[in-house]
Amino acid sequence: MMAVSCSPFPVWAGEHLPQSLTFVGKKTFDHITARAIAERWSRLTLADRITRSALAMQGTPYVGLTLEIDDHIESASVNFKGLDCWTFFETALGLARMFGQAKTRYEPSDLLREIEWTRYRGGQCHGNYLDRIHYLDEWFRDNDRRGNVKDITQTLAPTVLLEGRKIDEMTVLWKSYRYLKNNPSLRPDMAKREAELQTHPFHYIPKAAVAGIETRIQSGDIIGIVTHKPHVYCSHVGLALRGQDGICHLMHASATQKQVIVDASISDYLNSIQSHAGIVVARPL
Repeated sequence: MMAVSCSPFPVWAGEHLPQSLTFVGKKTFDHITARAIAERWSRLTLADRITRSALAMQGTPYVGLTLEIDDHIESASVNFKGLDCWTFFETALGLARMFGQAKTRYEPSDLLREIEWTRYRGGQCHGNYLDRIHYLDEWFRDNDRRGNVKDITQTLAPTVLLEGRKIDEMTVLWKSYRYLKNNPSLRPDMAKREAELQTHPFHYIPKAAVAGIETRIQSGDIIGIVTHKPHVYCSHVGLALRGQDGICHLMHASATQKQVIVDASISDYLNSIQSHAGIVVARPL
């Protein structure tokens, strides 16, 4: 006899919560996917698919902490009504990966599977908050190891080794994170993960050298912004976008502009903020 599921919603891979919580902005999703089907984005390169997906989200309001969707259960999620710097690049990448397979219709679960694959350690979400990758340096390393991206930082220019910096933002600012606030038992394990991250050497390109290597950066490359501030290595992230003007711009969800924008060149953006130290670069594969 076939077993009958009693779950009130279908569970696909890392979907541990109903899509009413995990997938916000389906009208926008349907608009983007309809355009991708009509224009046959599946025939484009991955870099072009990332670029078109990113530009389709231009103007989306900046909203922080959109991944904190429950008090206890972690689940892959997407929010097209509000993006922060991380969810912007990750959603663009997820859409681009999804569009690599030509279909006559795309469903929210198609994108949620792609998000799970890059957002979670080893590509799997088991419903635990600690399954999620919370720091960009680990995201680069984990996704590089699994062949999703290639960390090309040290191939672009001489790099600097960041030393004497603790990674502890999540445990220091635990009150800002819904899961950590409601689950005190998670905090010691989060601290252990943060301590483990500090055992890996971290090299970056100083911002004074970035203007000289911008011609080697491609549209769709993931640009991690390294900071001089404490508690993290990277404080921001965006995508490279080479415009018709030939300039390699930074496209990102801007907290100051309150929306997804195409900003100045990467080097000019770095130079405009004193606390920015440089960049790391990953190329999606």
